Order: sequence, then C-alpha cells, then structure tokens
Amino acid sequence: MKRIYLGVLSLLFAFQAVAQNSYEVSTIPKDLLPRASAVVRSMEMNIEVKSLDDVTYRVKQVLTVLNSNGDDDAAVHIWYNKSRKVKSVKGVLYDELGKPYAKFSDKQFVDVSASGNSSLFEDSRMKIYKPNSLVYPYTIECEYEIDSKQSLNFPEWYPNRSTGVAVEYAVLNFVSKNDFNIRYKEVNYPGKPKITSDDKTRSYQWEVKDLKAFRYEPYSPLPETFLTSVRIAPEKFSYEKIKGSFTNWHEYGKWVYDALLKDRDQIPEPTATYILEMTANIDDPKEKAKKIYEFMQQKTRYVSIQIGIGGYQPFLASEVDKTGYGDCKALVNYTQGLLKVAGITSHYVVVASGDKKQSAYPDFASMNQFDHAILSIPFENDTVWVDCTSKENPFGFLGTFTDDRLAVACTAEGGQLVRTPKFEGQTSQQVRKASFKLDDQGAVYGNIETVFDGWQYDNRDFVIGEPMTEQLKKVPEIYRIDNLEIESFKIDQEKGSTPKTVEKLNFKARGYGAFTSDLMYVPVNRVNQSPRPQEIRDRQNELYINRGYVDIDRSTYELPESFKIESLPRPVALQFPFGKFEMNVQVAGDKIHYTRHIAVKQGVFPPEQYAELVKFYRAVAEADAQRFILKKVN
Repeated sequence: MKRIYLGVLSLLFAFQAVAQNSYEVSTIPKDLLPRASAVVRSMEMNIEVKSLDDVTYRVKQVLTVLNSNGDDDAAVHIWYNKSRKVKSVKGVLYDELGKPYAKFSDKQFVDVSASGNSSLFEDSRMKIYKPNSLVYPYTIECEYEIDSKQSLNFPEWYPNRSTGVAVEYAVLNFVSKNDFNIRYKEVNYPGKPKITSDDKTRSYQWEVKDLKAFRYEPYSPLPETFLTSVRIAPEKFSYEKIKGSFTNWHEYGKWVYDALLKDRDQIPEPTATYILEMTANIDDPKEKAKKIYEFMQQKTRYVSIQIGIGGYQPFLASEVDKTGYGDCKALVNYTQGLLKVAGITSHYVVVASGDKKQSAYPDFASMNQFDHAILSIPFENDTVWVDCTSKENPFGFLGTFTDDRLAVACTAEGGQLVRTPKFEGQTSQQVRKASFKLDDQGAVYGNIETVFDGWQYDNRDFVIGEPMTEQLKKVPEIYRIDNLEIESFKIDQEKGSTPKTVEKLNFKARGYGAFTSDLMYVPVNRVNQSPRPQEIRDRQNELYINRGYVDIDRSTYELPESFKIESLPRPVALQFPFGKFEMNVQVAGDKIHYTRHIAVKQGVFPPEQYAELVKFYRAVAEADAQRFILKKVN
C-alpha cells in the first residue's frame, strides 16, 4: 500500500557543486575514511511545491565508492508512475583521479516493476542503474528531475543512507508558496533549518557537513534511530485529486476513514446471508469472529494491488467477494465488512511491517510511515488482532511481521495510536525432545520432536506449505548433521488459543561418533547451536535484543553394549543481565541424559554489555561443542 517506496529513498542523494569541481579521491578529508565503504562527496535535493497537484524534484548526487562494500550505495533507484514522471536523468563515472571515463543516461537504466512479482495490478515502476566497476575507488555523479502530481508524500531525507557511508556535504531545500504549511521531524540533525520567506514563497534548508561513517554493529537498534534524517509532512495536500488535511494522528485517522474507507465494506446479500447462517448457533462473539476470519482465509488469497489511489484505498468489499483476491487493505476492509454483518466491531489499522519493529512516531503524523494493514477486533475483555493476508495464521496471531510496535487505528471517530501485541520471552519457547541410539560403528538412529510457540511458532514458515520434496531438501539446513539420512519428516500446526508448531524427524547418520583407537567421541549437541557474535571494540550503539526467547533441549543417548563411559562433559551454568544458560549431563543405566536450557531477554542494554553478550554466546558455543567419550570394552 505504500506509495513512496523505501528503495526510492536511497536515490534521493544529490550533488552540491564545489568550487574546483574535482572528484579526486585524494581530496576526501582523511577523518571521513575510517569505517567508510563509500563517501557522499556532495549531494543536493530540491523540492519545489508549485501547487497541491504540482511538485518538482531536482536531484544531483556524487558518491565515491571506496570498495565493493559500497557498490549497493552507488546504485540509483528512481521510482515513477502515471502521476510521477521522470523528466530527465544522466550521469558520469569518474576514476580515482577524478577523470571521467563513462557516461550513462536513461537508456542504461533497467526498468522493472516497483513491487517485483508480488502484484497483480501495479502502475509503479523503478528505473535502476548499478555501476559495473571492477576497479576501486570510483565515483558516480547522477542528476535527474521528477514531476509529481501529488503533495501528500515527500520522501525522507537521509544524507548518510546507511552504516558505512560518510558525508562531506549534503543539503535539502524545500520551497513552496507562503500558504503551503508543513510540519517536519528531524532525527539526529544538528541545529535547526534555515527558514526564509518573501511575499510569495517560503523556503527551508537543512544541511550537514563531515558526517563520519557508522560501523556496522550486530544487535544494534534500527538505523533510523542513529542516522541523520529529516521528514516533511504537509498540513493540506492533494493525492489523485483527493484533497485533505491533517496535523496529528487523530486527524490522520479521521481523514483516512472518511476519504478512503467509508462505505467500501458493503457485503453482497448472498454472502451476508451465508455469514448470518454460518454463525447463527454461535453465542460467543469471539468464536463468531474466529469463524468469519477462517471463512475469509479459505475464500480469498493475497495479491498486491497498487494503482493510483489504490495504493492507499482498498478495493470495494463486493469486488473482493466476487474475485476472491485482494491486497492487505482490501482483505482487511472485506473482513471488516463480514464482521459487521455479524454485529462485530473492528478497526482498520495501518502499520510498518517487517521483523524489525518499526513504530509510528507518536509526535509526527505522516502518510508514508506504513506499508501494511491489519485488523483489530475489540471485545469486552481483550482485543484480538489478525493479519488478513495470511492463509495460515491462526485467529489472533500476528507473528513477527507486525508484533510489538506503534500503529494507527483509523476509525469514524478519528485515528488512535495503538500498540500491537508483544510476545513475551518466557512464552516464546522452542522445546525439543530427542532420543538417539548409537551403534558400535558410531552411527546414530534418532527421533526428534520439537514444539514451537509464541513468536517461535513461525520458525518453520520457510518450510510449511512447500512440497515434501522441497521440505526434505531444507532439513539438512536445519539440522547440520553429517551423513544425514531422513527416514520421515512431518510438521503440524495446532491453531488453538495458544498456537503451536510441532515438528517430527526420524533419521540415521553414519559417523556421528568419531573414533580414535578404542575411544568413540560423541557430540552432545548437533541440533541447536547458538550464534557467535563478532567481537567489537569501542562499541558505539546500545545493545538491542529484539525479542526474548527460551530454548529447552532434552536428549537421551542409548549407548552400545560394547562400550562404557570414559568421560562426560562438565556442567555449565551462566547468568548475565540479558540471559542465562544451563547445560547438564547425567547417567542412568546404559543411557546418557543431556539437558540444555537457554533464556534470552528482550531489551536495550548499555553498549559496554555487548562484550558480555559475546562472552555469553561463546561460552554457550563451547558448551555446545562438548563431547562425551566412550571406551570399547573387550
């Protein structure tokens, strides 16, 4: 549903003419080179609002790529559609000495759909140019002009678009008539904009100089929290001839409801009658809603539809009912209409999707903070949330795509800031029970059952729904056991009030135990190994753990009769502010019982505690790598 794509944000970096017009790499200030894979030499973005339906963008950028890690930052992406026209585009490539060696124009750009293959209807496209250089460093200069017929959305301005990019100079100029009022939000911007005006126009200017590159640091907060950016939103606007105004989330939600949603959820009579009959014997409103949601899942499928105002406005519910498909907006609107037939109130909610938890800014309402729509259904004692694009999600389960972030419910009374449900770490568990039988040749015969719940319910999403032949190809990626031979593999999902995914694997593997003379070395854990974060000195960013979790493994090893236990792994117990780990091995008869328990907390911790996180996971890895030793008896 989002009309200003994140990809286009990366293109809006421009050129500020320097006096000597030299792009020699040697002229880059030396203090900008550390941690930089690319340097913005000079960039300028000019936005001129001539009227509500006439906006011009003039962009020019110069970027020096120091090594291959900066190639992605050199790519130019220009988004356009029928109301956003590219008037001109050209560029030049320079070598290390600042000498031009190639030119490019519109003909060298690849023209693709802006949404890949996910859309059935899509009028948005992307022009993409990627320099193909085998020699580093090199410099790319690009300039283009765009005419837009809408004033609702203005792109976010990121001078240092990502970690690893330094900035010599960057400027954003915004010019409009005096009666075109804007709001703006600055993040990590030093100072205030320069504002000037005359009898006819008002202009704003933001500029930055000598921004050093950020080093990539694992377990960091979202880059948006520490990169420099400016966002602009109009008080009054026009989009596809629809005019509107808002200055806060309450007014935003009211405009969305009145202009884009109102009277579009009418359900055709035959389907309305069927819904009433289907739920006639169900007294509990929540059970009614569940039945209706499951009906919608069976009847419809998700198809992205992005044409004109359709980028924001859902298709009529009657059209979805007729065709059986729709995008996130259309399916939410359709489900809302079905629930209304049964007398159940629900709210259309816009949200930023993705595994990273991107929240709406509470103090800054703008249209382009969201790319997805979901549905909230308030009941007397709680609120149920559903994602209408999923054919697999249980009723009331959002998953990690939209969990724990600020979103906006758009209602007839106005917009409401809401927070989507959060998965608690203690209830997001992966519990595994395994039995292994070893023979005297070191082969193992194993049965593993794993239960996933909470946010870990989604852990096997990349397998579920695939043909069995494809599932079997992915099992060795999950269980990295040498010489793995799969005898059976099955995944079931229990979609009750506490959804669970249950995975069962039967296998055998040669060489699981390794031999030295009459000793057999057997790993205690080959099925669940934690990551090993890289060590980073002088960390700058806070330690950010996005979601907490608990993993519990209980494994039993049945030993061959011709071997006895020579030695066992030592027990391990670790306790840190962000988590704990315990591992223990016990013997009962001819069996060894292995238990492993790791619990990690969601949260934000001081930068210096990252070293403790590295220490924690390395200690866990050492424990996971332990083996017990068996000795052959005569």
